[in-house]
Amino acid sequence: MKKLRLKKGVIIGAYLIAFSLTGMGAFFVSQNMQVNNKEEEDIEYVNSSIIDDQEEDKEVIKEEVKMIRPYTAEGVQTLKYFYDYQAEAENQEKSILYHENTYIQNSGIDFGQTDTFDVVAVLDGTVVDVREDELLGTVVEIKHDNDFISSYQSLSEVSVKKNDTVTQGQVIGKSGTNTIDQDLGNHLHFELYKSGEVVDPSKYFDQVISDTESSTTTTENTEEEQTEENTNTNEETE
Repeated sequence: MKKLRLKKGVIIGAYLIAFSLTGMGAFFVSQNMQVNNKEEEDIEYVNSSIIDDQEEDKEVIKEEVKMIRPYTAEGVQTLKYFYDYQAEAENQEKSILYHENTYIQNSGIDFGQTDTFDVVAVLDGTVVDVREDELLGTVVEIKHDNDFISSYQSLSEVSVKKNDTVTQGQVIGKSGTNTIDQDLGNHLHFELYKSGEVVDPSKYFDQVISDTESSTTTTENTEEEQTEENTNTNEETE
């Protein structure tokens, strides 16, 4: 049988075609790789720690709430102060009420002026009581966060009712008179309670509530330490 032989020109042409196809394939592959690399460079990867940091910042930022005074009118003056056992005699004299031949230590602060003025809530809260008292006049009590209760007495008008939710600065009534403080005329008798104990409101006005929490704790601890020291001293003396 006669063997067929390809001509030298045909063989060279076949090799050239093969090399050309291989080169073109390599070129297209390299182009695709460059495109893919560019697309990957454009992608922004979000680290979860960024979100976590933002959430932590939100938790750290807290609104500072300050207790305001129970009135907004100009010209309102302090007529009687809260009775403080540790205050000087001169200040204590300004904290005594006189009723039916009896001297009474003032458990709040009395604010007054000639004209009737609006009485406002010192903090956000819920009205827990509205009542008429024979000696104190019309009374409104509001419960707030952090175990505070504010009491507004001797009101001539009331614009809230029990279980109402009120906001800081909201008008809850108007100043008036009562039986126990008749000599003061038109006024507001304001009392403040913390964890069930009556406290001096002047120590909380215009103060950040969170700050008063820490200062109150420090004061209580100091008083306890002083009591213990006095007790130990007495025991040693005996």
